[in-house]
Amino acid sequence: MVYQFTKDLETGNELIDNEHRQLFTAINKLLSACMTGRGRTEIEETLNFLNNYVNKHFSDEEGLQRKYRYPDYPNHKRYHDAFRKTVQNLVDEYQQKGASIDLVAKTNTSVAGWLLNHIKKEDVKVAAHIRECTSA
Repeated sequence: MVYQFTKDLETGNELIDNEHRQLFTAINKLLSACMTGRGRTEIEETLNFLNNYVNKHFSDEEGLQRKYRYPDYPNHKRYHDAFRKTVQNLVDEYQQKGASIDLVAKTNTSVAGWLLNHIKKEDVKVAAHIRECTSA
């Protein structure tokens, strides 16, 4: 299954949306590799990307939330921190056990599922708040 960055996933914030598109590209690259039997080869690159991505993207997003005094910032940050831990657990598993089909599957399901849910439920609220602040 290829994940598409559709209109319903757009937050309306260019920075956030562009970073989300990068994540979709990385996950789709891993899925494509899996379909051709190269998932275990691609997993290291994907995990390196994810590790860097969560640090940069969440920092950018949290910076915007603080700048515009997003009222649900503490909860949103908790979601980010939990996902940082998920990514770190995947990286740790890779470092301890190496590439495996199980790790590739875990990476696909945990990242894609979390991302879709988080964008649709949380990031859209952040973007709406920022739009409200900047249009006032």
